[in-house]
Amino acid sequence: QVQLVESGGGLVQPGGSLRLSCTASGSIPHIWNMGWSRQVPGKEREFVAGLTWRDSTTDYSDFAKGRFTISRDSARNTVNLQMDNLKPEDTAVYNCGITVSYGGERVWGQGTQVTVAS
Repeated sequence: QVQLVESGGGLVQPGGSLRLSCTASGSIPHIWNMGWSRQVPGKEREFVAGLTWRDSTTDYSDFAKGRFTISRDSARNTVNLQMDNLKPEDTAVYNCGITVSYGGERVWGQGTQVTVAS
């Protein structure tokens, strides 16, 4: 069983930065993909960014391109999300997800709140 622990959320002013981290633990023979999604109450969860472990391929949603950077620390089974030039519309609960094998189930963390406000 895989557990995910997220950290790094908080309150930041518009234009500011935050760095989210997510560490996976438990039974992890290998990792296929880790990434981030976000959700605002009353709305669908939306994809933010993902990273494929095998070849470090990254993928970003349009709103994240140029502002957010996903990276990993393979030794610690950790994925990070550096978020710069944050906007009020980025306010959401950010959830980390992991897929341990291609086509496998996506496991989600509890989430960390990001609030962008003056």
